[in-house]
Amino acid sequence: MHAAPIEAPRQASGVAVVFAVCLAALILPLSFSGGAVATPAIGRDLGGSATSLTWITNAFMLTFGSLLMTAGALADQYGRKRVFLAGVGIFVIFSALLSFAPSIWAIDLLRAAQGVGAAAALAGGSAAMAQEFDGHARIRAFSMLGTTFGIGLSFGPMIAGWLSETLGWRSIFVTSTVIGAVALAWGARTLHETRDPDATGLDWPGVLSFTGALSLFTFGVIQAPESGWTSALVLVPLAASALLAALFVRVEGRVARPMLDLSLFRFPRFVGVQLLPIATCYSYVVLLILLPLRFIGVEGQSEIDAGLMMLALSAPMLVVPTLAVSLSRFVSPGILTGIGLLIAAAGQVWLGMMTPADGLWIALPMLVIGLGAGVPWGLMDALSVTVVPRERAGMASGIFNTTKVASEGVALAIVSAGLAGLTSLGIQRLAAKGLPDAQLREIGARLVNGDLAHAQTLGAQLDRALLVQGYVEAFQSLTWALAAITVLSAIASFVLLGRTHATENAASSAECQPA
Repeated sequence: MHAAPIEAPRQASGVAVVFAVCLAALILPLSFSGGAVATPAIGRDLGGSATSLTWITNAFMLTFGSLLMTAGALADQYGRKRVFLAGVGIFVIFSALLSFAPSIWAIDLLRAAQGVGAAAALAGGSAAMAQEFDGHARIRAFSMLGTTFGIGLSFGPMIAGWLSETLGWRSIFVTSTVIGAVALAWGARTLHETRDPDATGLDWPGVLSFTGALSLFTFGVIQAPESGWTSALVLVPLAASALLAALFVRVEGRVARPMLDLSLFRFPRFVGVQLLPIATCYSYVVLLILLPLRFIGVEGQSEIDAGLMMLALSAPMLVVPTLAVSLSRFVSPGILTGIGLLIAAAGQVWLGMMTPADGLWIALPMLVIGLGAGVPWGLMDALSVTVVPRERAGMASGIFNTTKVASEGVALAIVSAGLAGLTSLGIQRLAAKGLPDAQLREIGARLVNGDLAHAQTLGAQLDRALLVQGYVEAFQSLTWALAAITVLSAIASFVLLGRTHATENAASSAECQPA
């Protein structure tokens, strides 16, 4: 049964709604990637351990990703516009407070609160937008949302680098406050209030088990570089996370109106759509965070120069996603995304061969990665709204956006921990004499966070060139691992989404019909 009929909006009204949601969607990923660029400057100003610096980005992504499905359910029940406005308001308030944060731990806590607002803003806004459009217009609107999210994520490093170097790192959060306030005012004026009349309340067991599982997993992975993978402080949270994840699956299979409809995973296309944001995380998103830290903290570039360098990776997002949407009218999206991911994988292998001595030439493999990753990025948001019924828009946006955002946070935690471990091993191999394991782990974690100066202090007997060499060799190994994941994702895209274009829409419609 469909939700209460909604009057089709005039074209001008629909455009205004898209603008409001996209404006909010622009600052959310900007806060993600921009915060990473500011990390070295924040560390120099406020100090803090390697783990506390890691939480500057991960605290935001943890609450953002873990609460998206909850926010989607709340939007269905209490109103999509209401949840959107509440989320943007929370985001604006805590962005303003971040600009006055006195310590590193205050920043970590405020970033977590900022992520709560981001979850409500994205879930409520995308669900509200889904109610404004039908058919191809709906696909175009969500393609615009995905492209806007990608632009914010991609150009965040450049904008944050310029702000940090010219006005100081606090200006990054002031900018988010101002843009968020504009989105709040525009959304209050243009969005229409809708809700799901069949919503029955929040699935609290599902909320608590999912949030707990994701939080404990992220904590364990982030703690590993400091404590070691065999430490109880790492193993206990990871084991508890696995138990809560199993409990979540059990709970969602039993409740009448689950937060996550597990039956949808019977359909290959639905699974394929959920894999796309995971693929873009390992082929593209993690590099948006790691490369600025490398350029600024390890190679010694200025924030502005590093931001300009990142244009090679991010500029394709201005063109490629739109081009991919146009091509999808003639070629299966699964074929397009698979080809794009293979191109990105080739760029990753090339990137691994680059050293600081190559200078500006490193921009070439970054450009190839951006070109390849832009293809699935432009298609996945539009595809996500074709595999769930319209009346469950809150759940639909919650599932897909949770996969996208939670994958970014989890991928960043895993990849950062992996790079720190590889760096520690590389330094141990290169050093003339052995160093204590705890000291090596701290040095590796510091380098991954762009804190070469502190890493040199910890390893006083190691010169700068050796530390940089250990990091660069570890980065090369990492890019090979990322390329392997990207190739596997391309194969999955060919298999799960590679239908012919003529049968795709019909198959999607048939799969989503209730039994």
